[in-house]
This record gives sequence, structure tokens and C-alpha cells, in this order.
Amino acid sequence: MAADPPARGPARPPGAATGPARPAGAVAGPAATAPATGRAARRGRRTGWWRRKSLRFRLTAVASAVLAVALAASAYVLVGVLGRALIAGTDDAIHQRARQVVSLADAGRLPVEMTSPDGVLVQVIDAAGRITHATPGTDRLLPLLDAGERATAIARGGAGFVDGGPYGIPHVLRVRVLSADQGRTVIAARPFSEVQTSVNTAAHVLLVGTPLLLVLLAGVSWVIVGGTLRPIAALRRGAEEITDTARSRRLPVPESRDEVHSLAVTLNDMLARLEKADARQRALVSDAAHELRSPLASIRLQLEVALGHPEGQDWRETAEGVLEDTMRLARLAEDLLALARLDERGGALARREPVELDRLVPQTVERYGEAVTVRVAPTPGDAIMVTGDALDLGRVLVNLVDNALRHTVSPVVVELRTEGTGAVLTVTDDGSGIPEADRERVFDRFTRLDSARSRDHGGAGLGLAIVRETVHAHGGAVTLEDAAPGLRAVVRLPLS
Repeated sequence: MAADPPARGPARPPGAATGPARPAGAVAGPAATAPATGRAARRGRRTGWWRRKSLRFRLTAVASAVLAVALAASAYVLVGVLGRALIAGTDDAIHQRARQVVSLADAGRLPVEMTSPDGVLVQVIDAAGRITHATPGTDRLLPLLDAGERATAIARGGAGFVDGGPYGIPHVLRVRVLSADQGRTVIAARPFSEVQTSVNTAAHVLLVGTPLLLVLLAGVSWVIVGGTLRPIAALRRGAEEITDTARSRRLPVPESRDEVHSLAVTLNDMLARLEKADARQRALVSDAAHELRSPLASIRLQLEVALGHPEGQDWRETAEGVLEDTMRLARLAEDLLALARLDERGGALARREPVELDRLVPQTVERYGEAVTVRVAPTPGDAIMVTGDALDLGRVLVNLVDNALRHTVSPVVVELRTEGTGAVLTVTDDGSGIPEADRERVFDRFTRLDSARSRDHGGAGLGLAIVRETVHAHGGAVTLEDAAPGLRAVVRLPLS
């Protein structure tokens, strides 16, 4: 056994370091990551180029690519099927001709001069290998197949190809061999050039016609896609014309009842909702500014009078007046903030937690003392439990009680009971009540009846609006009913 070749270079002592060690799992340096980064950048540029193209171009390109693949596959299949069909027809023709000659040979009725009206070449070979009969155009001395090839062809039982050049026939021949009586053999052949010509002609036609058909179909796709996307372009132009000064404009709706029609209808509905929300916000800002102007003007007037005549001014009375207007501003700011939070949540609850109404109601009205009477109907079993936000529900009750106290003469009555699967909370006063025609209108923001406007502490008209939106967020409903005399606010909430 040959010894191992000596190591090249100076020997290193055992344990010597061969260079700075790379920790396991360390990432390769910039040289290793550069090719991957380059490939990713090129792929990103190609993808970005495709995405920057118009939707019409991309749809037409994809449709044309699919059509090109389909046409190419169809042309390939067509040429293949045509070739096989022509070969099968040729094989049938030479087989029929060979069988006919075999029948004549077996019957001893072969003509001296054979003809080939169908273009099939025939040779009849006896047991000694001599050609006894042949059609014009074939060699009368040399068989197309020797004895071994004839035996193989008979055993195979099918047609084969033979080069006709050595026999003075400038074509490739399709040959079939059958055996006859007395050891004779019949060879039938037909030039294959007809099949080749037909297949080549079909291939050339498809080679020229397929690109032309593809161009035609691509053009038709371009026109159809353009017509399909035309309503979308109209939607885009319509959207460009809508500005903050023309909010009532709507997008054009196509006549066809397709997806674009549904999109246009949906967008117009969205614009209507946005217009309604915008009008609501503008009305809120306008009403809020109107409500803010009155206490601010009062504060300014009191301060200007006090500063203009300081010697005859009762500063305590001035401070009380300014404090009263300031508290009015604070209540308005709190109401506006509550409405803004309700609008921001879109009717959803800030918190969802179990709330015991039979405990919340007495605790909330406890601060009113003898001005409010609480009646909680006893319920067997569990407490009166709902799901929601305890703070918001407490604000609902406070707003209803404050509103009732501004109009009542006797103590306000607060009742809580259950009805079926819901809890019913009522706040009843014996004031002048509200006409039935105005009982829905008072739930609108900044809506106050004339009797309320004449009061100094009538509020800004936001209390009932906050009540309704909060109750709706809890899945309930609030209505106003005639208490004869007075008014009854009824709040219905689903039990947990």
C-alpha cells in the first residue's frame, strides 16, 4: 500500500488556530449575500414594471398569453392528428390493395400487366424470390424487401417505411407485405410524399395563421377590455369632479347590470352617507357655536360692566354669574365630548361588562335626595343584569332625571322592573309634558321646545340625544309616553 502524500506547507502544531473562527450559524458576509440581493432587486424591478402597467394592458397581455398557449397546443395537436390520420389512410389503402392482389393470386387470375389506378405500387414474388408480377413504376428485377425483411414484415403485421431511392423511386415508401398461396409474397407500397406534403402544408398554414389569429384576438381583447373598463374610467372622472364645494354630485351609474353597476351604486350610497355625516357635523359645529356664544357673551358683558364701574359693582354677584355661565359651558363641553365619543365608536360600546341595574339605579339617584323617588320591582332569583358600560348607563339615567327635574312639580319617580327578556327603566314627572308630534324631534341634537328655551337652565338640547344613542349602542330603545299629567321616559334594555 502506498503511503499518503506529505501535506503541503509547514506543519501546524496540534490545536493551533487556522484563522479567525466563525461562530456557528453566522451569516455569510456581503460577498455571499450580494448575488441573492441582486436577484431579488431584479425580480422586484420586473414585478414593479408589470404592476405599473395599466389594467387594460395586463388583462390583454394575460388573455393573449393564454390564447397563444392554447393556439400553439391546438396547432400541435392538429398537425399530429392530421399526420396520424393520413398515415392510417395510406396504410388502409395499401392493405386493401395487397389483399386484393393476394385474392387474385390465390385464384390464379393475376393479369399479366398489372395497373395501379390508386397509385399503389405492387410486386408479387414467388417462392424462389423472383418477381412474377409488378405494376408500372416498380423494379421488376429487385424486390423492395429481401427475404428476411419480407418475413419480418409479415410477422410484424403492419406497414413500415422503405427508402425508394435505390429502386429508382425518389420518395420514401410506406410498405405492407402479405403472404399468398404457393409461398408467394405480395408487397404493396405507396409514396409517403403525399402525406408529408399535406402535413407540411397544414403546418405552414398554422405557422402563418396562428400569429395572425393571435394578433386579431389580442386586438379584440383590447377593445373588449377597454369597453368593459370604460364605465370605471367614467367613475374616476366623476370622482375627480366631486369636491368639497360640490358634495351633492354623484358618480355616473352604467346601464348594464354588472359588477361595475353595483360598484357605482355602492359608491353613490357611500357618498350619500358621507354627505349626510358631513351635514350632520356642520350642523353640530354650527349649533355648538351658537350655544357657546350665549354664555361667552354673558361672561364678557358681566366682566366689562364690572371693570367699567368697579366702585358700584357687587363682585360676589359678578363672580356667581360668571361661575354659572362657566358651569354651563362645562356641561356643554361634556355633552359635546360624549357625543363625539359615541360617533367615533360608530354605535359600539366602550366596554362590555355585567351591570346590575338594581344596584346602579339607586346609587345614581341617591344624590338627588328627596327630589327623586326610586321604585325597584323585586325579581325572584338573580339581579336585574344587563351587559354594557355602567358609566354610560348612569349618564343616561342622570340626563333623564335632570330633564324631568326641570319640568316637574312633585318628586320625580324612577322605576325599574323586568318584562320578559328585557329590563324596563322609567322616569316620570308631572310637568307640562311634550306634545305627541314633538316626542321624536326632541331626541335630535340641539333640539329644544319653546318652553325649554325660555328657561335659564334649559340645557343645550343634547341630553336626550345622548340618551338615545347610548341606549341604541346597548341594543335597547327609548321612548316618551304621556303620564297624564306629565311625561314618562321609558328605556328598554335586553337582559344578559
